[in-house]
Amino acid sequence: MRKVVVSVLTSVDGFYEGPRKDLSQMPFEDAFNSHNLELLRKAGTLLYGSTWFAENWRFWSAVAADDAQSDRDHEIAEAVLTRDAVVISDTMVILPGDPWSATTRVVPRSAAEDEVRALASGDGGDILMFGSATTWNPLLAAGLVDEVIVLVGAALMGEGSKLYSGPRVGLSLLSARTLPDSQLVELRYAAGAEGSAGVAP
Repeated sequence: MRKVVVSVLTSVDGFYEGPRKDLSQMPFEDAFNSHNLELLRKAGTLLYGSTWFAENWRFWSAVAADDAQSDRDHEIAEAVLTRDAVVISDTMVILPGDPWSATTRVVPRSAAEDEVRALASGDGGDILMFGSATTWNPLLAAGLVDEVIVLVGAALMGEGSKLYSGPRVGLSLLSARTLPDSQLVELRYAAGAEGSAGVAP
């Protein structure tokens, strides 16, 4: 069985986007990319919503083409641009000339749960999703997410997009740590558990 892993950055008051879906005020740090690379190295499939997919692809395509970028960021770009990707969307259409057409397919929202179950039952690395709470929230509520990683950044947003909007889901804390050379606090949870598994050393 493959793990379904969600990783998301939030403010201390639990927003993953600022007002009007603005990401520019979120408490990103350089350690955020190092953390994401660790997850990408273990991933076999990337799961997206349609808005985040296009933005993410364009950003990392530019990084891949820029020789001035670091080796770390070039490795992230390669992973993003070459991993199998599934986009959950009722509106996105992939055209033959699209740069992502060879590695990406679209699944309607009504089929998302069945698709994730099928992916999880197969072989390969983790099924990884960043951000896009409107896409992963229903999967978490349906019991299809194995692990939720919340990176808490040093800021209070006051308003924005909430991390989670759905029925109660039990979580069990697996570990808590501050990322190296960073103020980002990583909280790792097993999803769907009512008790506490304790904190790993």
